[in-house]
Amino acid sequence: MLTSKAKYALRAMIDLAAQARDGARRPVFIGDIAARQDIPRRFLENILLELRKHGLVVSQRGKLGGYALARAPDLITFADVIRAIDGPLALTPCSSRTAYQRCEDCRDEITCSIRQTLVQVRDASATILESRTLAAAASSIAEAAPRATSKN
Repeated sequence: MLTSKAKYALRAMIDLAAQARDGARRPVFIGDIAARQDIPRRFLENILLELRKHGLVVSQRGKLGGYALARAPDLITFADVIRAIDGPLALTPCSSRTAYQRCEDCRDEITCSIRQTLVQVRDASATILESRTLAAAASSIAEAAPRATSKN
């Protein structure tokens, strides 16, 4: 299950992608992101520090400082963000591509039907998460916004 921390990280990253208009990735204040996304500021600070450590965001100090995406939003995927915050996408260590470990209680990994199934789950999840970019998510939110306000 996706942690709250990973969901908040995705929301914050999509917010940063939405702010990166015309390819310009200007720093955004933590407080602004926290307010727009309804994320506790202290929790968001820790999340952004972790994302910076993984090279997904950059920070700038000072009066005009804040956080910005380290790369263009179309080059950062949901999988990148989830792996940075929650670790591998796989449900078990033996089905992980990036952090493989043999399960301690496994008798025969080759014939293990649990592993075979979980590798398929990992592959399907990874395919979806690796194809969904922050740019696409920010774009779909921007497209939906006029429709939501026109209903009122």
